[in-house]
Amino acid sequence: MLVLTRRLKESIMIGDDIEISILSIEGDQVKLGISAPKNVDIHRKEIYLSIQQENSSATQTDAGAIESLSNFFKKQ
Repeated sequence: MLVLTRRLKESIMIGDDIEISILSIEGDQVKLGISAPKNVDIHRKEIYLSIQQENSSATQTDAGAIESLSNFFKKQ
């Protein structure tokens, strides 16, 4: 992990097109601004993990459902 120290209104660059800026610091909260191309998804980690879990659940196949579909199309 790379650890960087930045002050208010300073930034870091990731590659050529992603900029992360320190917008404000209030107590133990730091507000970040992220400028990135529209094709780059940006999520809080807990949201990202939730999306990953939902995607994983959606790809799980139910053997009973597949068998039901198979039987349905065999009757046709």
